[in-house]
Amino acid sequence: MLCAKDIMTTEPITVAPEMPVEELAALLWKNHISGAPVLDGDGNLAGVVTENDLIDQTKKFHIPTVVSILDSVIILDNPNKVDKALKKMTGTKVADICTADPLTIGEEATLEEIATIMAEQGVHTLPVMRDGRLVGVVGKSDIIRTLCRK
Repeated sequence: MLCAKDIMTTEPITVAPEMPVEELAALLWKNHISGAPVLDGDGNLAGVVTENDLIDQTKKFHIPTVVSILDSVIILDNPNKVDKALKKMTGTKVADICTADPLTIGEEATLEEIATIMAEQGVHTLPVMRDGRLVGVVGKSDIIRTLCRK
């Protein structure tokens, strides 16, 4: 049975939290990748950034629904969700738009487990970790490439 270690990209392109969003877009486009792990200055996984994060910057902002009762204004949407959306839309650095604390997998995760995580969690870039360190990445293209070889 195929595992993450059999299909992962072992030398993934990584980005720093301080990288400007424009440079990120060019990097993803140039290298034909849909996402990249974000590593801090010590080489620790700080997040994952994807094409979807870039696309979120250009989407229409949903103005929260509010109710006014007795001179009070009550916001019906989750304020944290609104703040997060605004931060992503106005972000200028990778740290502003990436997903912190991303889902990760181990080297022994099976192809079926990886596909299930991607489908059910809506993620397309999974960092592969060993002893808390990044050793590779499995992306959508790795899964498709593997399916073509069967």
